[in-house]
Amino acid sequence: MARGGNWKKTIAFIFFLLAGITVGYVLSVLCSKVDFLTWLAMSKRVGIGSDSPLVVDLSVIKLVFGFTIEVSIAQIFSIILFIILFNKVGKNM
Repeated sequence: MARGGNWKKTIAFIFFLLAGITVGYVLSVLCSKVDFLTWLAMSKRVGIGSDSPLVVDLSVIKLVFGFTIEVSIAQIFSIILFIILFNKVGKNM
């Protein structure tokens, strides 16, 4: 019986995490247009091969390897808020 509730909690956690990322992105876009809230839109891009990705050309197949993530302050705050919200909602699952 515990396993049945476990997958529901995992799906709910992924949903809350994605919702936090999405809401944070929207907030950072909206805050970038308001003078005293521009600090919420500050972001940092981190990645492997973001400027020049690793390319393996095998004539038939061309493989490109790279990974980039960009996180803003508004996204960090909203992810934390949604995780707290998940902890309150997830107790009943």
